[in-house]
Amino acid sequence: MIDQEPRPTRGVILQPVDEPARFTEMVQEIETLGYTNLWCTDSSLHARSAYAYLTIAALSTDRLQLGTAVTNPLSRHPAVTAVAAATVDEVSGGRFVLGIGAGDRPLLALGLEPSRLGHLERAVTDIRRLWRGETVDDAGPGFSFHEAHLRVPARPNLPVYLAASGPRTLALAGAMADGVLVLTGLFDEAVEWAVSCIRGGADAAGRNGSERPHIAVCAYGAIDDEHPKDALAAASTIATWFPQTAPMVCDLAGLDPAVVEAVRASYAADEFQEGDAVARLLPDSFVERVALAGGRESAARQIRTVLAAGADSLQLFPLGQRRMETVRAFVDAWDDALG
Repeated sequence: MIDQEPRPTRGVILQPVDEPARFTEMVQEIETLGYTNLWCTDSSLHARSAYAYLTIAALSTDRLQLGTAVTNPLSRHPAVTAVAAATVDEVSGGRFVLGIGAGDRPLLALGLEPSRLGHLERAVTDIRRLWRGETVDDAGPGFSFHEAHLRVPARPNLPVYLAASGPRTLALAGAMADGVLVLTGLFDEAVEWAVSCIRGGADAAGRNGSERPHIAVCAYGAIDDEHPKDALAAASTIATWFPQTAPMVCDLAGLDPAVVEAVRASYAADEFQEGDAVARLLPDSFVERVALAGGRESAARQIRTVLAAGADSLQLFPLGQRRMETVRAFVDAWDDALG
């Protein structure tokens, strides 16, 4: 939860693709660089286990807040998620945040489609009830509970962040979440729109300014002053995600509808970083609005833009072959932006 005018914070999102020893080195450096958060993606078959790697991070760091970015209520039952979250929280000494969302294209390999909004809302409600020590009965669609209760300790107020890019999920996050992981690009119109949706959901739920969720904007991409074309190429893969999943962002960015349809028709990857061929359909100007796709100076401008639009933090998702170079460069860009 956000108190009065806190200083903006920054974090890093990693896919658990590196070997354990290398991952350990990375997260220790991330903590040393002054980041406050470390997130791991939970993407079924595309990487190693998020909860196992977050346990490694818990045992390798002292201060980083750790979380999933994000899990979903389909690839594992919400009760299993509740136990996994409570376990990493206990191991880390109370540093865990559950990031959860509807799920994305990697679910297709499991024969599943992204969760409906009602399923996501029920999952969060039931997980929180389990953490509070309640017995849960829920016979709704998608998953069910029958006289279910935890037999392990859990922090009852363990934070929950919802991942959101569409208006209904952003509003739901405003209404019920402790925080929101926002993926709507890095330009002012899109961030302002997302913040408006979140605050609208919070207002409708009767949550005043001090109760609204933390707004964490996800900043995908690469920062590379020496190889700007490489940075643009790395960032272009996430840009292909927007026509598929967040067409409102394409509208706000002024992307030609014909290009949107061409990307949607050509997109076959079930993981955004496998969409290199489709990325060539997108203009550089669009990539540069939705992602970090250049040098330190442009990154500093984007950081200022996102914070001025109402974000409380930025969570860096480094892409490309030089991810830790981007993690280090983002610190410099952050210092440039905040003075």
